[in-house]
Amino acid sequence: MKLDSLQEQLGHRFRDPRLLLQALTHRSHSTPHNERVEFLGDGVLNCIVAAELYTRFPGLKEGELSRLRASLVREERLHEIAAGLALGDYLRLGEGELKSGGFRRPSILADGLEALIGAVFLDGGFESARDVVLRLYRPLIESAEPSAVEKDPKTQLQEWLQSRRYALPQYSVVATRGAAHEQRFEVECLVRELDLRTVGTGTSRRLAEQEAARAAYDKLQQ
Repeated sequence: MKLDSLQEQLGHRFRDPRLLLQALTHRSHSTPHNERVEFLGDGVLNCIVAAELYTRFPGLKEGELSRLRASLVREERLHEIAAGLALGDYLRLGEGELKSGGFRRPSILADGLEALIGAVFLDGGFESARDVVLRLYRPLIESAEPSAVEKDPKTQLQEWLQSRRYALPQYSVVATRGAAHEQRFEVECLVRELDLRTVGTGTSRRLAEQEAARAAYDKLQQ
């Protein structure tokens, strides 16, 4: 597999090619796979984007910064950037994932991009990771409009409940359906004091939670 083009797009050439290979290896393929380095990349990405927004928007309050950061690091944005890198062409997937089109699946591409960021951090340190993240994110950050960012459903629901002194909702996975390479999560959102229960589904737990929260918030607005 030729990875020179990907490294050129990232602006980072790996001193330890094994880290790059691990970042591109889905758990369906082999071990070591990219789940641990993806976890690391998620934290590094959030830190770098938060620091950049803090510097770029000195007048924004904490909540506004949080919403803007969330809009930039959500799965849809990560998928958009990964698709621009043609990351699916480089991922190492198991046979089942290949047959089901895993190289196009937004969640797999988003996770792969976070794993790459984590691998760059391990290979070259924080400054190298920062250079890569800002290289990939600069157009999105420069065009960001804080006033246009809407609150995500979980935040909307939480703020509605807190403003009325209700306890926060509880989220729990009630079912996981489908084969390992194409799972869908079913998550329950429970607001005990209001006897309110809604269910959301999605290709990741995070997305399912958002859908459940959206349904709960919509019911409260009716």
